[in-house]
Amino acid sequence: MEQLPNCPKCGSQYTYEDGELYVCPECGYEWSKETQAGEEEGLIVKDANGNILQDGDTVTVIKDLKVKGSSDGIKVGTKIKGIRLVEGNDGHNIDCKVPGVGAIKLKQEFVKKA
Repeated sequence: MEQLPNCPKCGSQYTYEDGELYVCPECGYEWSKETQAGEEEGLIVKDANGNILQDGDTVTVIKDLKVKGSSDGIKVGTKIKGIRLVEGNDGHNIDCKVPGVGAIKLKQEFVKKA
């Protein structure tokens, strides 16, 4: 039986294969099989449909979102161009400028790749 590598993020030994990726069930980190041991792979952010997002992509909001300090919000179907991916410890992995709202951070589960 083949020995799977430990998770590079949390060190868990309970990793498993999912197609071309290794997945850690404890922290949710995913990395490719081609990544060498000790080599850090960039941030992987997936949209609501599981598509991998990259800096500069255009996304569409899939749910009405309330914005703190604003009576309006972000409506379903709002297109956001030129997103930037960031490491967010609270799950807000997308930095962007929303038309009519301004600069804001969004969670990846509320957008889909356009």
